[in-house]
Amino acid sequence: MKLNSLLVLILTSVALLSCNTKKEEKKFEKEVVSKEINEGYTLFKNNCYACHSVISKSHDEIIAPPMVAVKRRYKMAYNSKEDFVKAVVAWASNPKEDNALMRGAVNQFKVMPKQLFKKEDLIKIAEYIYDNEIEQPAWFKSHFSSMHPNGMGSKKEMKMSN
Repeated sequence: MKLNSLLVLILTSVALLSCNTKKEEKKFEKEVVSKEINEGYTLFKNNCYACHSVISKSHDEIIAPPMVAVKRRYKMAYNSKEDFVKAVVAWASNPKEDNALMRGAVNQFKVMPKQLFKKEDLIKIAEYIYDNEIEQPAWFKSHFSSMHPNGMGSKKEMKMSN
């Protein structure tokens, strides 16, 4: 009888310890994800909002397209997170008119000046943009609706209009 009780106690202890370990692992994973989101947002805010401002009062005040528009356009062109991130990193690493996805923005604002971003920072920024809702200027929805009354159309239409 003592052997059975001891065996039950050992098995119960192992089961409880393994459950606790899984809880700790999940807590650690959440902390890592939270840290990555915060780091991506901080890099995004500190490096992108200087030009892609969300506090402008009108479309006439901006010097670059709002990031919400950039995200929308890149998500239309790139179906997966991996492709989206690669494309954003490639553009921000070496912006050239020939590689521009947003022709209208290039016509209005010119090509984004080349910045000295670290590739790993650009990846964090692009992942943050892809995974999160992006703030938008108060005027953006009405401006977007007036510029695209029928929506943005298909990928084929977008390529033809660019």
